[in-house]
Amino acid sequence: MKQADLRKLIKGGETETIEFKASFDKETLETSVAFANTKGGIILTGVSDKGEIKGIQIGKETLRDWANQISQSTEPRIIPEIEIGTIDGKNVAVIRIKEFPIKPVFVKGRCFRRVGNSNRVMQAREIAEMHFQSTGMSWDRLPVTNAPIGEIDLEKVKQYIESAKDARRRKISGGEKPLQVLEKLELIKDGKPTWAAILLFHNHPQRFLSQAMIHCGKFKEETMVIDDRMIEGVIIEQIEEAMDFIRKNINVRFVMTGKPAREEVWDYPLEALREAVINAVCHRDYTVPSNTEVRIYDNELIVWNPGGLPLGLTVEDLYKPHPSILRNKGIGGIFYDMGLVEQWGSGIDKMRGACIKAGIPEPKFEEHQGFRVIFRKDIYTEEYLQKLSLNERQIKAVMYVKEKGKISNAEYQNLSGVSRITSSRELRSIVDKGIFQMVGRVGKGTKYILKESIAS
Repeated sequence: MKQADLRKLIKGGETETIEFKASFDKETLETSVAFANTKGGIILTGVSDKGEIKGIQIGKETLRDWANQISQSTEPRIIPEIEIGTIDGKNVAVIRIKEFPIKPVFVKGRCFRRVGNSNRVMQAREIAEMHFQSTGMSWDRLPVTNAPIGEIDLEKVKQYIESAKDARRRKISGGEKPLQVLEKLELIKDGKPTWAAILLFHNHPQRFLSQAMIHCGKFKEETMVIDDRMIEGVIIEQIEEAMDFIRKNINVRFVMTGKPAREEVWDYPLEALREAVINAVCHRDYTVPSNTEVRIYDNELIVWNPGGLPLGLTVEDLYKPHPSILRNKGIGGIFYDMGLVEQWGSGIDKMRGACIKAGIPEPKFEEHQGFRVIFRKDIYTEEYLQKLSLNERQIKAVMYVKEKGKISNAEYQNLSGVSRITSSRELRSIVDKGIFQMVGRVGKGTKYILKESIAS
């Protein structure tokens, strides 16, 4: 590797695909496995973790010995590519590790994957999921050996067939019987229903997976439950029941638009909430013994599912074009056929777009002992602001910022027709009440934005 290229790598610091090692040691083996289990990467040996070029002594057999150690310590065996680069007269070993096609790769009985710029030990559940992903399989396509085929609800299968035809997502011959359709879809294997078939079409799925439910709650405070419902049954029907619960427990107002029918305006756009519930049901890890949850509070609504994001996806990836990684391929295929999802990876943009259109903050996505979507109300209504004792000028300024994104002292003066001193005092009052936050340079460069927009 050329010296300029080495300097560029070192300047960029350690990342998901770059690791610095002052010397070759057991952690080099762990990093090799972590790279092989993730996206591949480069280990620069002879560079401290702070990016200081230490250099290494290289003997005639050193590189071959390192390559043998990596290969012989890993299962399946990793074959690294190693070359020597020179910076300021000091040797640096460049160890290239390719992403392994069949995962996971072990080192002395342990698995690692790369998360950010560090290696993380993988748990048994993650190891199983990684193996399924790399082989094109998924847990929900495994047959359930103790489930009689006769307990599949054929009427539910027929409903799926009709929905798939209506959505024009899958061609199904009119002469095919329901169980034949499931066999073609590989939802019945060796005469046994798969986990996907159980969750989608069984007459009592919770007999096999008690955690396959949605727990909905309306809270006044964290420990004060106003309404509570545990939703059972097949997962498609669970979605509709969860949406019924949500509609019952959030507010709606009616707006006159000049059209014959009044427009319903909910606290949160229903299409965004529905997308969040569908995603939670479709993508959750059903091997985790926890229910999917919908929590409704005064000023926010949270949809949580067990298991976190599928391996290979981060929260940051959700905000940019990213590959479709389906944890439950059987369930996902049925949801797509029925038109419950449009195209993989589009749900995040759909939720964000619906909230922006409705004039409320974008939903927040985060991994929190699983994965959750947090919807927040636009609490800055005139009624709410009046309760905070804001005057008409201040309320007008808040509405201005909701539309424009920010306001300056000069803009407040022009908007309200007040002096600079009055403007400064009233803006400071809005800040003190926790509505505005000051950003930018002190003085003329100061702007005021909604504090809510900082969190989002």
